[in-house]
Amino acid sequence: MSENSGKILAQTISQYEGELLNEWIASLRARTIRRESAAEAELDRQCAQLLKAIKTAADAGQTQDIDTRQWDDVRHLLGDISDKRARQGFSPMDTANFVFALKQPLFSRLRTVLASDAVALADATWDTSTLFDRLGLFTVEAFQKTREQIIVRQQQELMELSTPVVQLWRDVLALPLIGTLDSARTQVVMENLLQKIIETGASIAIIDITGVPAVDTLVAQHLLKTVAAARLMGADCIISGIRPQIAQTIVHLGVNLEDIVTKATLADAFLVALKRTGSTISYAQERQ
Repeated sequence: MSENSGKILAQTISQYEGELLNEWIASLRARTIRRESAAEAELDRQCAQLLKAIKTAADAGQTQDIDTRQWDDVRHLLGDISDKRARQGFSPMDTANFVFALKQPLFSRLRTVLASDAVALADATWDTSTLFDRLGLFTVEAFQKTREQIIVRQQQELMELSTPVVQLWRDVLALPLIGTLDSARTQVVMENLLQKIIETGASIAIIDITGVPAVDTLVAQHLLKTVAAARLMGADCIISGIRPQIAQTIVHLGVNLEDIVTKATLADAFLVALKRTGSTISYAQERQ
């Protein structure tokens, strides 16, 4: 966009600001099914702020590059709007349309302002369209960054939720694993287990792999690393949930688990843990 086109855009917005704002908001409301009063008030505020910021930036010239300092306020507002829309469940297209919906009202006002100069009208329309395309692409990029951050955080939360460490008995912890055990999840498993060992002073940790669908060399190595880390913290480990298929796989892979106690079920591992801690369980006599 040339400096002259930028000035024309700023003057057009200044002259028809109220009309542009009303048409823009009406167009956006027509495209969304969310009609809560709080959401509409937020939409009105965002449109008013952004329109003023665009007018100020365009009036300063150098509008071909929206990465310059004069567009800082516009980028900040668009980044904030994109972030909120990503968290509210809008789609990338909905977010880009927030900017694109202003095109038609602007083009209509430019035709009025430049009715007597067809060349200037063509240049201003093209330059304005190019500017808003760039602003729309910026919103999509900002939206995607937020979505990626949300996905990463949700993945971390799911890993933490899927690796709970529970205290079964005094000095006895249990770590039931469900799903695939990869490098990232192994790190979460280690951190959760070691933190719980510190908090409780437990001397035995039962790692139950009943919910692990398959054990390969990589999974076995992850288990060994977890056992080694727990031992460094003063807690011995028992691995439970060793099914026949898993036992055959471990033997076939040549994984050495000779110095680790393994049991078929969590209950069996719990009994071993009780014996090691000097605890016993007695059964109450059945009522006659």
